[in-house]
Amino acid sequence: MKRFLVAGVFALLCVGLASAQQDKVSARIRAMKANAKSVYGDLNKIVKGTRPYDQAVVDAALAQLQDASGKIESLYPASTKGLKAPNDEYSASAKIWDNKPDFESRAASLAKVIADNKAKINGLDSLKAAYPSLVGACTGCHEVCRLKSE
Repeated sequence: MKRFLVAGVFALLCVGLASAQQDKVSARIRAMKANAKSVYGDLNKIVKGTRPYDQAVVDAALAQLQDASGKIESLYPASTKGLKAPNDEYSASAKIWDNKPDFESRAASLAKVIADNKAKINGLDSLKAAYPSLVGACTGCHEVCRLKSE
């Protein structure tokens, strides 16, 4: 009887740990989707002229990106290597954990690009000038660290 109880507790513990790791993956996906909305949604629409320039929208997008850039490394703990979110279009490449210094430098580069440009963006022309570096900092990481799910 004790064996069954111990086995049951162990099974519940394993399920709980797996669930906690999936929660971390889900949090990572939510953060990356928020980044995508800020860069490829809000800012891109303004740059392309499909949305009027609105400093409040620009400031909110940059604040969201700045906050997220400081948390990127913590969204990829070693315990989540190889885990994928169900029904998500992308997953994290093992290269993130296999070459952690490269990943950390990419996250730091994003934070630097945002910090360097945040105060400079005060109109459409300055947003258009800064936008390529913001996109470049995102896609530079995506090209190496993000996999399209099959």
